[in-house]
Amino acid sequence: MERTLATMLTMTTYGTWLRGDCRKWIEESILLPADPILEAFDRRRMKYPEFRFECCEFQRIGQAIGDSLISRLKLSIYALTVREWHVHCVIGATEHPIGSVVKCLKDSVRWELRPGQPIWTDGFDKRYCFDDESVRRRVRYVEQHNLEVGVPAHLWSFIVKPDSGQSIDPI
Repeated sequence: MERTLATMLTMTTYGTWLRGDCRKWIEESILLPADPILEAFDRRRMKYPEFRFECCEFQRIGQAIGDSLISRLKLSIYALTVREWHVHCVIGATEHPIGSVVKCLKDSVRWELRPGQPIWTDGFDKRYCFDDESVRRRVRYVEQHNLEVGVPAHLWSFIVKPDSGQSIDPI
């Protein structure tokens, strides 16, 4: 089995990506088509309103994520973006179970914001990187999310280069 060099994680906020969504959705590793009836059913079952991060909180949320992943799990973070309805994070190789990494990340945001309602959907998406090119591709993908909204690709000082572990100065 190949060694995992990095993992890209994606977490969505509560109520923003339901089963049946027109953007497609995944169940048991199978990509499924839009199903408006199923989406409406899930929306009616929601106990809380949809949750979205406010733009003015993006940097604060990202800082909480980085501080927690680094101090608690000693992870290297290669890329991070916080958007209104999702977070992407590329982390270096780890011996921690990915579920534990995601729990740490999600808990850090819950603790920081304390909104009085669920923030996150259940589950997460993970994409393993087994070679340098796949690491670079995932990092570029996440950085592009930051650039598209006019913030630096490396918004936080804890972001490190995948090959060196050296900090990348925020722009």
